[in-house]
Amino acid sequence: MTSYSEDFIVARSAEDAVDRLAVLHQQATSALSQALRHYLKERVKPDAAQRAQFRYPELRLIYPGQGEVATSVRAYAKVQVPGTYSVTVTHPAAFRKYLLEQLRPLMSDFTVQVEVGISQQNIPYPYVVEQGDELAGSGVTAAELARVFPSTDLSAATDGIADGLYDWANTDPLPLALFDAARVDFSLRRLVHYTGSDWRHVQPWILLTNYHRYVDQFIRHGLDMLVGESRFVRMVLPGNVVIERGMAEGEMQAIIEGVVWHRYQMPAYHLLASDGDGITLVNIGVGPSNAKNITDHLAVLRPHCWLMIGHCGGLRQSQTIGDYVLAHAYMRRDGILDRVLPPNIPLPALAEVQMALQEAAAQVTGERGDALKRRLRTGTVLTYDDRNWELRWAQERPLINLARAVAVDMESGTVAAQGYRLRVPYGTLLCVSDKPLHSEIKLPGAAGAFYERAVTQHLHIGIAALDLLRGQLDSLHSRKLRSFDEPPFR
Repeated sequence: MTSYSEDFIVARSAEDAVDRLAVLHQQATSALSQALRHYLKERVKPDAAQRAQFRYPELRLIYPGQGEVATSVRAYAKVQVPGTYSVTVTHPAAFRKYLLEQLRPLMSDFTVQVEVGISQQNIPYPYVVEQGDELAGSGVTAAELARVFPSTDLSAATDGIADGLYDWANTDPLPLALFDAARVDFSLRRLVHYTGSDWRHVQPWILLTNYHRYVDQFIRHGLDMLVGESRFVRMVLPGNVVIERGMAEGEMQAIIEGVVWHRYQMPAYHLLASDGDGITLVNIGVGPSNAKNITDHLAVLRPHCWLMIGHCGGLRQSQTIGDYVLAHAYMRRDGILDRVLPPNIPLPALAEVQMALQEAAAQVTGERGDALKRRLRTGTVLTYDDRNWELRWAQERPLINLARAVAVDMESGTVAAQGYRLRVPYGTLLCVSDKPLHSEIKLPGAAGAFYERAVTQHLHIGIAALDLLRGQLDSLHSRKLRSFDEPPFR
């Protein structure tokens, strides 16, 4: 087993470990920021001793292997083989709750030694530049800065662990988590770029949609929650625009009208709760590329669940516009993940999510039994990368028929595949907005009436489902998402 530096300090508790990680990260980023400002102003390069400070903190867990079995049936916070596990950590203060949720049960159920120290992984200088204003007008190019300071190394920011490309048998130390600090920082910056808000606002319960009308209803719901009695305390809109509980309704509306959401490719809206269990809605737009892109980055925040709520085409004659489709299976014809997750790999339906979505639909619609079955169809959802797939209907029909698909869209299969691949619980509830195979298309008048009638109810079903799932965390993070060789952290 590898011999480790004496600079690493044994943590007495999970809290002690996270506190020390936070101190080391603050020291490293402060040193790097100060040296960067000094260089921009004076052109003074940091010396070797200074550069040695620009490193991520590292968390290690040493498990000698005593044959313990966790007292809980949870799928995470377990060590399967003896050895030393490690991961570099970024923003430990912001990730404090997550880190404690992983370390506490590990330190309670297993005979482990937890250590914290400074890693050998450099912090790239772009990750300590918040706005970029400090670089503007300095006359220093990015290429020059990359020669003086640690820069981004994309070869080091990979998904090899998540994709099963890690050699567990011949590696020491073993991975403690799916993503290291460089991979996390890479995604945190992308989240800011795509969503238009600080990544720290993203909540652990996520709704993904492909229509802006859901955004309008989410904002309306958020205002209702902030005006009435609820656990929610504020709403953050694109551009980091904040609406606080206690504001006058007129003031809230004026703020909303001033938000320029279309500046951002996939704008996000965050409803924050006093208990930390808030909800984020992201309008991912249309297509599997967007769906993969945003979930690649949301995954580093380790959300509890993401649900796809959007519109689809109904494929069965018995369906009517406005019916719901609860995906029990996915036929992936999107092609976006075929290299890392071939389409022949089945994506399991997660019982907790399926039951929550069905119960939420019953609660919101007020219908149960046969009445609910007439409106809520379960079955296979087909996801394409080609919006005009109907033009190949003669060629596609036999395969669709074999799959017994009941709905078609362009995002759901990708979102589910990403949840499976990146160990984030997932689910899909779609609303039939047209029936392309039965001459029921989105004519302007009919589409407007449909949107007005269906979107509000559909959104409330998604929110109600997340609320039901909040009390099922241990079972929600399903063992169905875990492989043979799995890091201890979820």
